[in-house]
Amino acid sequence: MAATIFLVLLFVGLPIALVLAVSAMAYIQLSGNSVLFLSYPQQFFGGLENYGLLAIPLFMLVGELMNEGGITRRLVAFASVFLGSVRGGLAYINIIANMILASIVGSANAQVAVMAQVMVPEMERKGYDRNFATATTAAGALLAPVIPPSMLFVIFGVLAQISIGDLFIAGIVPGLLMAGGFILVIALLGLRYQYPASERLSRAQKLNNILRSLPSLSVPVVMIGGILGGLTTPTEAAAVGAAMAALVGRFAHGEMKSENMGAMLLRVGINSGVVLALVAAAGVFGWVIVFEKIPQHLGALMQGITSDPFVYMLLVIGLLLVVGMVIDGIAALILLVPILLPVAEGVYGINAYHLGVVMCIMLTLGLLTPPVGAALYVAARVTGCRPGQIIWPLLPFLLVTLLVIVLITWQPGLVTGFIS
Repeated sequence: MAATIFLVLLFVGLPIALVLAVSAMAYIQLSGNSVLFLSYPQQFFGGLENYGLLAIPLFMLVGELMNEGGITRRLVAFASVFLGSVRGGLAYINIIANMILASIVGSANAQVAVMAQVMVPEMERKGYDRNFATATTAAGALLAPVIPPSMLFVIFGVLAQISIGDLFIAGIVPGLLMAGGFILVIALLGLRYQYPASERLSRAQKLNNILRSLPSLSVPVVMIGGILGGLTTPTEAAAVGAAMAALVGRFAHGEMKSENMGAMLLRVGINSGVVLALVAAAGVFGWVIVFEKIPQHLGALMQGITSDPFVYMLLVIGLLLVVGMVIDGIAALILLVPILLPVAEGVYGINAYHLGVVMCIMLTLGLLTPPVGAALYVAARVTGCRPGQIIWPLLPFLLVTLLVIVLITWQPGLVTGFIS
């Protein structure tokens, strides 16, 4: 009965946080264990008692400060230095700039909103089809939740109770594989469609772009360098990154205006509140799942289907592909980690970091697939395209992402080989 209530509330369109919280209350009432109501507040707020969750509002703040301070445009200019007059150069710049930006923003929705405003008008002005330009920008945003830092990784690390820093490191190689695959797609499509050559920059222009970008580059360098060097935790790196972005935008670029800070901080507060409400509700929902021994039942069912860890991971990929199409990535992660992780570790011996990277990439893929496809609709709204027009040019990038997922599923060392 509780499961029926959960599904009804979900498909009615109630916010996921309320679906989780109300479903847990319904289970307690229907099970007759009313004494569990005494533990309900503790479980609800206990889900927020994790230091790593501070990284979420801080990463959001970094992204907003970068946009306000003109850092994003300078990173794009920096990426343009290395391509000369290559055919399809702006498309390559789009991917490279997204890769740099991914090391700061950590959210696909936020990144596609920023980059679509910067890159799509410029690509269209240079002769690219607007739908292709939008699709390339949206595909580049897939890198945001994979290349560290990543909000999805933060949430998975909190739910799985593993090192968020090590999870960030585990995402580096898959992120680079995806970026390389996207560049290959552009190269192959360029042979067919003869994209415009990028503008050749003079030596003086290149030097000027590099010098103007140096303050902006300090933000990702400080954040990623601190994490990889063991000098800062991910949360501390986010705090340092926010401070650096504010200083660079205000004093180095002179573009950050005091009058815009109030609205910016309000956006960060609202968006952070939505995510943290989900995490709090997940604490209660996960408690109910454990109480009902759902992971044990699922483990027994899966063992009856296969004893091969690779096959289990392929089944998980199929599940995530379907779930990601209808449920937001963060909500899906919160729903599924308490169910899938115990089975993966306890029954099949799958490393938690391996499962985490695969889950986060797959659920990010769902951000660009209908019917939900939040990032797809953000890109369409910003650029004025229809979502259906973006899907076809976006398809090669989605297929490359799926191939990368299957590759890292088959070869876990690509994920776990660089963590302690």
